[in-house]
Amino acid sequence: MLISNRYLPGNFTFSTFTLGTLLSLASIIPLQANESTERVLDIGSMKPSSSQVTFERNPHSSASEIDVIIAMGPEGYPGLGITSTDGSPWDLSDFGHIEAEIENTGETKLPLSLRVDNSGNWQDNPWNTESTTVKPGETKTLKVIFGHSYGLKPGYKLDPSKVSQLLFFTGKTSKAEKQFRIVSIKAAGPAGETPPVNPASVRTAPPKGVILGAEVKLLPAQIVATDGAEATLVNDGSALDVNFTKGKGRKISINPIIGKWDLRQSVAVAIRIKNTGTSPVSPRARALSQPGGTDVFSSGPIPPGGEGNIVVSFIPEVPWTGIKGSVKTSWQSEKGTGTRFVSNAVGSIAILADPSGEAQSMRIESIIAGAPTKALPEWIGKRPPVEGDWTVTFNEEFDGNEIDLTRWNVYTPNYWDKRSHFSKDNVIVGDGVCRLRFEKKKGPHADSPEGKVTDYATGFIDTYGKWVQRYGYFEARMKLPEAPGLWPAFWLMPDRGLDAGPQWKRQDSGNKGMEFDIMEFLSGWGVYRYNIAMHWNGYGKDHQQTGSTTIYFEPDAEGYITAGLLWTPGEAVFYANGEVVARWESPRISSVESDMMFTHVSGGWDNNGIDDAQLPCDFVIDYVRVWQRADLASEVDGVQSTQPTLAGRTEPDQS
Repeated sequence: MLISNRYLPGNFTFSTFTLGTLLSLASIIPLQANESTERVLDIGSMKPSSSQVTFERNPHSSASEIDVIIAMGPEGYPGLGITSTDGSPWDLSDFGHIEAEIENTGETKLPLSLRVDNSGNWQDNPWNTESTTVKPGETKTLKVIFGHSYGLKPGYKLDPSKVSQLLFFTGKTSKAEKQFRIVSIKAAGPAGETPPVNPASVRTAPPKGVILGAEVKLLPAQIVATDGAEATLVNDGSALDVNFTKGKGRKISINPIIGKWDLRQSVAVAIRIKNTGTSPVSPRARALSQPGGTDVFSSGPIPPGGEGNIVVSFIPEVPWTGIKGSVKTSWQSEKGTGTRFVSNAVGSIAILADPSGEAQSMRIESIIAGAPTKALPEWIGKRPPVEGDWTVTFNEEFDGNEIDLTRWNVYTPNYWDKRSHFSKDNVIVGDGVCRLRFEKKKGPHADSPEGKVTDYATGFIDTYGKWVQRYGYFEARMKLPEAPGLWPAFWLMPDRGLDAGPQWKRQDSGNKGMEFDIMEFLSGWGVYRYNIAMHWNGYGKDHQQTGSTTIYFEPDAEGYITAGLLWTPGEAVFYANGEVVARWESPRISSVESDMMFTHVSGGWDNNGIDDAQLPCDFVIDYVRVWQRADLASEVDGVQSTQPTLAGRTEPDQS
């Protein structure tokens, strides 16, 4: 979890539909709302947001055109604000959007944004914004649909009856002057207007994971046969007969009706096949997404008349392995390791002939996505996954009724999102677990009258200033939240102690330090996929990183993940429910003692929006255990303080 402003609350969303809706939707996409009567907006006061901005009404036009010049300068977002003639809000409740016709009258490319405001607390971001780029001499229409922003994604629920201001702005203008003309501004479209549905953005969640089988049938348009393959729907689409003629490369693809399948609630696809031919067959299958596909899996030999299953796992057969010896940023992996498959945007299920090249016949009886549970190895929770002279150095079972402040802090600055505050009341211990609760609850950060007030409260715990360790095996058993827009994580950060100076120096990921993201989860991915990462050399221009955003796991019988990190000199190995999911060997692996952190904020770089109706939602931590190997132990390991403080200490313990 990189401490950086690149991790802002996400707007990543898709249109999700039920199967029944899709059948009718297929014939009407793209959707386009009928325009209502247009209204040209009365323009009253105009106020530059920067001294770089000058403007005048176009003297050569009878229309209310406005010429704007933005001189070179240091301002980040220079622009022009516009209000109504009498200064009161525009009532545009009869309309669905505002559109402005923009002409680039300058000589350089013009990136331009239009922001439509309600009055209110600026911290709530009470506005909708859209952007475009206009070439010199070109004219474009910039449109903001109420309630949508940044590419027509759902945004702030703007009240169109109280539009207080329009703001046209651009980015930093440091190399060349920008000029543009606002040709017209008008309200149009029907009230309650929604953006057209882009078929590529549609995500279909199969009912109970069923793509074929039970009451779910295939349509002819979903089947694509290539390279000597034939496919015929039988029993009114409830099964698929497949014939592979003699040859190589034969394949059947089964596709969604529209867009992609959303298989976030799954970690595998099971395909039931019957051999309808006269010789044994060993068909293969894989799932495909835009970034990449799963591994290819086989049923094994199925005799004539027999049945078998192909289980297409989202978990790669060879775990992600970072580029050996690298010390620079790379999100690639050693060839043949890991996966780039994304389960929330599955484009097809491919059925492949076995490699013998012989003619084959079979019937696809069912295709069902699901999340099989995993029987955990006996060592989990009892010892590290490798042999050695190991000793337990930290064991937190959360057996009490409140957090142990001699071990954990509950306050720290919130570096990760701008919408939540940390509260001790949202660290809930009971029934043998710790719950970091994210909820809609207005209040100040760190429960302090001086703290920044936000609309959401959440819990946080870390061992900063109280316990650290260099090397060893770190493990936590957790249940991930399912509400959208959340971003929990289990991670390590350097902590060099009080003598190193202020927190930013103590926790610097440079100078041989490193951030380890053992389990970093975006709830928009679904609860069986997460991210592992390592960050080093600070978070500025020298920042380096590596890892994988497509780590999949099978849950245990209670739906938990037990995530672990085996950290030794020059190597980091990551585990999920007893299986290696990632490893990296490099001389840049951290050699600095680190503390443990559990965060539960919102946003992230690839997430969807928060749904208040699904809050509160908990990130559950069952236990935290750490071991140290005798030959790796050092005097820096262990307890640094036992003072029961709410935040990490900045002064030595008093004797």
